[in-house]
Amino acid sequence: MTTLDLPAATITPPRAHLDPADTVSQTLTMAWRALKRMRRNPEQFFDVTIQPLLFTAMFAFIFGGAISGDVQSYLPLLIPGILAQTALTACMATGVQLREDMEKGVFDRFKSLPIARIAPLAGPMVADLVRYAIASTLTFAVGIAMGYRPGGGVAGVAGAILLVIIGSWSLAWAFTFVGTVARSAQAVQGISMMIMFPLTFLSNAFVPVETLPGWLQWFVNLNPVSHIVSAARDLANSGAVTIEVLVAVIGFAVVIAIFAPLSVWSYKRKL
Repeated sequence: MTTLDLPAATITPPRAHLDPADTVSQTLTMAWRALKRMRRNPEQFFDVTIQPLLFTAMFAFIFGGAISGDVQSYLPLLIPGILAQTALTACMATGVQLREDMEKGVFDRFKSLPIARIAPLAGPMVADLVRYAIASTLTFAVGIAMGYRPGGGVAGVAGAILLVIIGSWSLAWAFTFVGTVARSAQAVQGISMMIMFPLTFLSNAFVPVETLPGWLQWFVNLNPVSHIVSAARDLANSGAVTIEVLVAVIGFAVVIAIFAPLSVWSYKRKL
């Protein structure tokens, strides 16, 4: 009996190679595919090029005098907050683009290939590291142009950028999971915004925690975005590797440990 004569239920896709080197190679191949898509669709960079310019100028001139007395005094508080907000907002696009690929049938082709099941998920996320790096670099460039002088120097700024890039990559796994369970790209975008905007704005990104109502401070202190912002401030403003940096890194590991397996499991259920 040939394969074509077999009942549909007995036909299974080829098993993926489980060798770690193959998994890395396949992930990088998917990352290259995503980078080529970005090159052909420059609008994918709007949120990491226009947003840092707009938000930094807008928040600095609107809130600088009210919160810190003047814009210059507000920048050490604001720039790390904008850094985290811009990069974390950019990672929402991961789930949206994943859902769009699934709706267009691209993943129907992937499921027939003998590749690691995590590769089509992790590949675009590796490519998105470029977007996070652009957003982070532009945020500091705008801040420096406005008069921000990070006390941590080049090393501190580089550390803050690296920290936020890793944090964005880890949180992108959560949005990848949303992309595998939501029914449409529009639904992914709506759910992601409902998650990210409270986490971003109900944090210490733009105002000191002590100025908030007491009932809100407990949430802000528990908010993982607040720890990312505090860690970025410590690195950029003083070059210090504080407990906040350690807490942030541990948080990244926990998020990846939870949502990476969930994303792969949910993705495999769609196959």
